Amino acid sequence: MSQLEPLMQEPLDLLHSMQPYVSENLQLLAPIDKAWQPTDYLPDMVAEDWREQVERFRSASQSISDELLVVLVGDMVTEEALPNYAISLNLIAQEYVGDVKLPWSQWLRGWTAEENRHGDLLNAYLRLTGRVDMRAIEVTVHHLINSGFNPKSYPDPYNGLVYTSFQERATRISHGNAGKLVLADGDSYLAKICQRIAGDESRHEVFYTRMMGRVFDLDPAGAMLAFRSMMRTIIAMPGRLMYDGKDPDLFDHFAIIAQRTGVYTVRDYASIIEHLVKTWDIAGRSVTGLAAKAQEYLCRQAERYQRFADEMTSALEKRPPIAFSWIHDRKV
Repeated sequence: MSQLEPLMQEPLDLLHSMQPYVSENLQLLAPIDKAWQPTDYLPDMVAEDWREQVERFRSASQSISDELLVVLVGDMVTEEALPNYAISLNLIAQEYVGDVKLPWSQWLRGWTAEENRHGDLLNAYLRLTGRVDMRAIEVTVHHLINSGFNPKSYPDPYNGLVYTSFQERATRISHGNAGKLVLADGDSYLAKICQRIAGDESRHEVFYTRMMGRVFDLDPAGAMLAFRSMMRTIIAMPGRLMYDGKDPDLFDHFAIIAQRTGVYTVRDYASIIEHLVKTWDIAGRSVTGLAAKAQEYLCRQAERYQRFADEMTSALEKRPPIAFSWIHDRKV
């Protein structure tokens, strides 16, 4: 028998009924024999010229600003939270991911395997550059995984699909913007890494957005209420509980630098809401009662965040420099 509340049984049954649609979209996972691996983007340590390769790699990284280094570390730490991220999603659909042959199970395992490479690659890049305090970063990762992760989506499985649709687009934007900035700074190695990761996130975004779109088609009222529920508070980032043993507000400080550099901003947050509202045709759905009120609320949210974007940008410019253990307590 299910351990979920009875009212959750219907959404779970709906997700289970979507197995054929999930199967149609499994091509969004790259075949393992054709997939990229972290080694493809790193110096070849068994080549005769490995020293020269490492030196070129390290030399290019010297052009990266401390601010961008902080953002890269924060992104890497967030990617390393994947074990908790995946466990959370498995709990949301625990009844239907247990059978390894079912499409939902195939997707979640394949998605986890693809995502796992991101933290590995960024970790190796940062380690090879010699520009960061890897022990401080490792302590942060240890704390984050030990603290767990709560996307605030349980017990409604629809919430989990809203969350992942939002997060995959957010990480695509973040890695994509970082890639453009580091290329402008002169590190083509890191630019390729960031763009490759962004490419993965784009495929994953397509999958989760399609799945939630199908939920909207099958249960528009339930989907509308779930979307509104997730939007009533700011979407919790997977790295929200990061801590380096020193700074209790580490995530907030990292987010400030991400906003200041333009890697991930309030305007990006608003643009994601606007994109999802349009993609899921929120305004065009025929719903009544509480779902209609949720519909009205959702159609206003992007504009609401856009309105105070300039105010937040101005406020951040006045913030004093912040020291980060990740870069040997230098201030940015």
